[in-house]
Amino acid sequence: MTGLASALRVLAAAAATLLAVTATAPAAQAKPEPKAPEEFVALRSVDPTIIQEMRYPTAHNFMGMPVDGYRRPVCILTRPAARALHRAQTRLLKQGYSLKVYDCYRPQRAVDHFVRWAKDLDDETMKGEFYPRVDKTRLFADGYIAEKSGHSRGSTADLTLVKLPATPTGPYLPGQKPVPCYAPEADRFPDNSVDMGTGFDCFDTLSHTDDPRIQGTQRANRQFLKKTLTDAGFVNLAEEWWHYTFKPEPFPDTYFDFPVARRSVAGH
Repeated sequence: MTGLASALRVLAAAAATLLAVTATAPAAQAKPEPKAPEEFVALRSVDPTIIQEMRYPTAHNFMGMPVDGYRRPVCILTRPAARALHRAQTRLLKQGYSLKVYDCYRPQRAVDHFVRWAKDLDDETMKGEFYPRVDKTRLFADGYIAEKSGHSRGSTADLTLVKLPATPTGPYLPGQKPVPCYAPEADRFPDNSVDMGTGFDCFDTLSHTDDPRIQGTQRANRQFLKKTLTDAGFVNLAEEWWHYTFKPEPFPDTYFDFPVARRSVAGH
């Protein structure tokens, strides 16, 4: 036998041994993603008429990038909160309006992503639109970013009103010239909602629901949204006209971390 043939036989035997070991070794198991408790549902399964414009799976948000944990643009809520939104929507449709949600359940990993971004003082990509008058060093002190969010408990939604028939929201093009979120409605990002005086996630005191500088139609729109949702069992966060929590919460002390994905609530 030549030296080359002998070497090939040794290599073949080694390969066969390796193959046999691999075949008998236990398969590596990927860590399964946590799933939502049975009390969580996709909002669309309770009310498919509510408009969903989920911002955090996209680049059009205050960070300028998709947020960790948002696998799909789907609103997930606890069942009581979803049913309460359905009751509010039923009333609004009769008046020629629809609810529109920007964010619902938010996993803890997304909140952690917010915190990491807030600590990176060099990243101010979206400052011109979302926080033009706030120094990024103040985001924690002023309460715009926190290490825990009520959204992670599953009964909080960020939402607005749309006059029917709804026109499409304008497209967001990354890198486009930013316009302050408190600019006149005709100038800021072309959302299809009614005029609330600021855009969603505007880090500014003008976003306070009852800020006295917001008057006229803008104030009336905020109060219309607030009354409709209060009547359905929601409580507004005074610092954000868009932020509402259903009470009593099924999970008042639990911050979940399952991903925002349809499979998280599959079969619920």
